[in-house]
Amino acid sequence: MRSIWNGAISFGLVSIPIKLVNATENHSISFRQIHTEDGGRIRYRKVCELEDREVSQAEIGKGYEDADGSIVPITDEDLSALPIPTARTIEIVAFVPEDRIDPLQLSSAYYLAASGAPAAKPYTLLREALKRSNRVAIAKYALRGRERLGMLRVVDDAIAMHGLLWPDEVRAPEGVAPDTDVTVRDQELDLADALMDTLGEIDLSELHDEYREAVEEVIAAKSAGEAPPETPRPAASGKVLDLMAALENSVRAARESRGEAGGEEEAEVRELPQRERAAPSTKKTTAKPAGTEAKASTKPTKPTKTMKATKKATAAEPGGKASGKANTTKKTSAAKTPAAKTSAKKSPAKKAPAKKTASGRRSA
Repeated sequence: MRSIWNGAISFGLVSIPIKLVNATENHSISFRQIHTEDGGRIRYRKVCELEDREVSQAEIGKGYEDADGSIVPITDEDLSALPIPTARTIEIVAFVPEDRIDPLQLSSAYYLAASGAPAAKPYTLLREALKRSNRVAIAKYALRGRERLGMLRVVDDAIAMHGLLWPDEVRAPEGVAPDTDVTVRDQELDLADALMDTLGEIDLSELHDEYREAVEEVIAAKSAGEAPPETPRPAASGKVLDLMAALENSVRAARESRGEAGGEEEAEVRELPQRERAAPSTKKTTAKPAGTEAKASTKPTKPTKTMKATKKATAAEPGGKASGKANTTKKTSAAKTPAAKTSAKKSPAKKAPAKKTASGRRSA
């Protein structure tokens, strides 16, 4: 890898010659500006406004524009002669736990490569010291015309450095959070936890840039004179009306995408306090008044069946239609008796006088 900066790490009185190389690379597809009518390239020309002519890169330097519009030329020699120790040195100023670093401060990433054989021993010493201490080194260095803040940590057998923003360069999140009072229920948090557990962890090396791949397919198709492939657009997301239903559907979809059976696990997710409290209301709607069961039991369903069975049996006996009618009459009166008993049970006040009257006639 090509180095972009040469210098040394200052570790107390120990100096470690190093080379700074980029730890990341950009795979994004770049486009050129063209004239849409004829496809001609649109280029920017660097022109000196005093001479009104185009100049080459070798003729271009740096300059600071003052408040009155005048330009103060600044050369690379001026910057390299700055009276600060970080001009060519990565100066370690402290060692702190890694969780002390706010991820918002992280910017570019570099590898620090040992420069030559003499740097091998002190380089390895610093690497092993960082490993054993479980801490990171905070350093200051100068790059591209400005002093910067960095964090040194161990990656495999190398030392990596992350550029850090200065604390005053990180903006406070004012006006970002919702300004309305929102209450999140325990049931919603339970479903959110279930969704996070279902999604689980992932190997970051499996992730890839799908957008770049789709752009490459479009470029390949148009280069071959073919129509670009059509990709189905996702449905526009509307306002979430039922957060609980959305969470439950998300958990279900996540499990299905992973090929997991959702039977027992779904039951565990649905067993929430909200469901348990809703159970009594269901019983109330299905419950019946106390007198309803007794009233339903008084319906003469069995005598009706007995009448039908009696008619069939009478028709099968010898004796003609007369005997059949007589028997039917007897059975019908007999069938009415249970109904009378039922009505008697229904109104016990009328039943007692009837018995007394009957007993009086027998005694007479």
